[in-house]
Amino acid sequence: MFYPGFYFDPTYLILLPAMIIAFWAQFKIDSAYKKYKAVRIASGVTGSEVARSILDGAGLFDVRIERYGKHLGDHYDPSSRVIRLSPEVYDGVTVAAAGIAAHECGHAIQHQTHYAPLVLRTRIAPAVNIASNASIWLFMIGIFLGNPLFARIGIIFFSLAVLYQIITLPVEFNASRRALNILETRTFLYGDEIKGAQKVLNAAAMTYVAATLMAISQLIRLIALNNRYNDN
Repeated sequence: MFYPGFYFDPTYLILLPAMIIAFWAQFKIDSAYKKYKAVRIASGVTGSEVARSILDGAGLFDVRIERYGKHLGDHYDPSSRVIRLSPEVYDGVTVAAAGIAAHECGHAIQHQTHYAPLVLRTRIAPAVNIASNASIWLFMIGIFLGNPLFARIGIIFFSLAVLYQIITLPVEFNASRRALNILETRTFLYGDEIKGAQKVLNAAAMTYVAATLMAISQLIRLIALNNRYNDN
């Protein structure tokens, strides 16, 4: 059975620019990470050692560091106060490992200093998870049943996911700035090593920009679909 608007539809063209940027951003992070995970740093410290030193220097002795099995799944969990590093970052003695480890420490320091965008993102995360999962189902039900209220609620719910992505941008860029400053001032990295870490973190940041543009584009598409079906 063919459902207009959910298979081929002209409104899919709204997503095309964001999709192109997303593919480009993924290519950039993959290539930057591949290059700089092969560049050994002169200081000879692993990513986990970089992270532990940064955390201790910030007085964050209670923040744990764990090895995490997912490739490029490195993250800071504010609820558990733990930094999880992929094996290549945890054990790596490379520019990429140091940069990524320091970036996650940047999030822990944000948490410590009550950095407003991180606080807001953490508080709305549970509601956003529920709303984003329900949004498309509500929208589809509204369209198929001809119920504008359900469709509008779906759009509102999806808007929360878009807001979350927008709030994520300053969180990620700020964490990278903190990381690069610490890596240089604490002399974990030297000269071209700093430039390499910056390239890795900038490429990673572009994936968040791409995700935000995709979310905004999808929201515009839902609004366009809703208006079209209401006109009919």
